[in-house]
Amino acid sequence: MSEEKLLEKLKKGDTDAYQHLFSTYYNWLCNYIFKLSNDHSLSEDIVQETFIYIWEKRNTLLITTSLKSYLFKSCYNRFLQHIKKEKRKSDSLEKIQWDLIFETYFEKETRYEIRLKKINSLIKKLPPRCKEIFIKSKFEKKKYKEIALELGISIKTVEVQISKALSFLKENINLFFL
Repeated sequence: MSEEKLLEKLKKGDTDAYQHLFSTYYNWLCNYIFKLSNDHSLSEDIVQETFIYIWEKRNTLLITTSLKSYLFKSCYNRFLQHIKKEKRKSDSLEKIQWDLIFETYFEKETRYEIRLKKINSLIKKLPPRCKEIFIKSKFEKKKYKEIALELGISIKTVEVQISKALSFLKENINLFFL
């Protein structure tokens, strides 16, 4: 049966013509889409959707090329639509992932800043000399010997003051982070 005759019968709603069209081109179209997608299930879905569309629009179909070319082009276009749809989904998912990462980062940053402020407020509560020695040791990264020479005190005094500061912070830090 010629393509023109097949198309004419199809437009009239001839189910035998539709079945003939389906059985003639289904496997070819599935193989064609499979080569593009490497997915059997997707290939079958796209080809079936194309045939459903053709049946539903049979009265208004305007095919200016060969029926075979029209079918291949229709399947190809549906495949492209599928890719675009999947890309939008992927882009949306990626945006959600980045938003979550971003929120988590800033949330951690905020928690870090809050904890740092609390620790700094505890350090401010240390006795003046103890605070000075602690800051030189922990923030300015000076060795005990350097601190002792700079302040004119013994290394043992520096050790005792650092120990007092750390004990005070350990005792009070738990109250802040409960």
